[in-house]
Amino acid sequence: MKLKAVLALSVLPVLFTSQANAFTVGVLMPTQDEARWYREGFGIENELKNSGFNVELFFGGDIDVSLQQRQIKRLSNDSNIDALVIGSIDGNALADALTIAKSKKLPVISYDRLITGTDAVTYYATFDNGKVGEIQGKFLIDKLHPTVDDPKNIEIFYGSLDDNNAKFFYGEAMKILQPYIDSGALVIKSGEIKPEETNIPSWRTDLSSKRMDAIMDKVGYGPESGERLDGILSPADCISSGIIFTLKKRGYTVENIPVITGQDSTPDALKNIQEGYQAMTIFKDGKQLQDTVLDMVKAISKGQEANINDTTTYNNGVMDMKSFLCTPELIDRSNINKLL
Repeated sequence: MKLKAVLALSVLPVLFTSQANAFTVGVLMPTQDEARWYREGFGIENELKNSGFNVELFFGGDIDVSLQQRQIKRLSNDSNIDALVIGSIDGNALADALTIAKSKKLPVISYDRLITGTDAVTYYATFDNGKVGEIQGKFLIDKLHPTVDDPKNIEIFYGSLDDNNAKFFYGEAMKILQPYIDSGALVIKSGEIKPEETNIPSWRTDLSSKRMDAIMDKVGYGPESGERLDGILSPADCISSGIIFTLKKRGYTVENIPVITGQDSTPDALKNIQEGYQAMTIFKDGKQLQDTVLDMVKAISKGQEANINDTTTYNNGVMDMKSFLCTPELIDRSNINKLL
């Protein structure tokens, strides 16, 4: 059986190591088809096992929300499970699935993506997502130097509407960009600014490419005779890759491609930065996030409160989250070698 098929099964854990009477953690990641989630899922599993915990690891197939819901219910019903770590596919869609966990007072750690609409979540481990957007917005301003006398044309891309993190990326970036938009120093010729107009469902690369095509047709952007395009606010590398694909197809080169932001430091993004097609990305150290989760699980297993550094930034619609925010880092051509 192929690995992908095995990982997507809803009735079997990917890997399971039995250790009598050990604290057992159910770990659920959004998908095995994206390198980040595949890597971090097994990374968390290894860290927990190396610290003496039992682990049951599940992936959500091809970003299958209903599958993840079933996985959560199955693990919550398992009398051997002592805690859950959940990287959600759709943080808005898990409240019902967590009803059993809540009734059993099963500790739940929301991993990177906030689970909303429920008080079943105990802790939230993530990055400072507002800081990510702030870095991206400031980077565009620093590179474009827009003024009323020398306005710059930009376009905006939003992440997936069902991912709470997208709201923070966009919100903090727009705090930087909006005054320039209001003054006319930055111009969005498509007129598409709101999340409802600029979002990319499921962060899909193909849909970001399709939207870039549509914007170019609508506005008439072009590398030579067309309208000038100076910058693009892209929240993540998967979206940036689709944008770059379209721009290259339309004739843009490293000499005239807009300043494009990103996040996650994917292999494609690092290659694009090296070649000059993408201006920057954000490095989110998965090891730092995994260590945070490990520390939380250790505290929970001892009946102690976990170490947190934030209680006000994230409200999931029911309560303010006890959170630990890891630090994101700007990566561009000046420091990309540290990741190569």
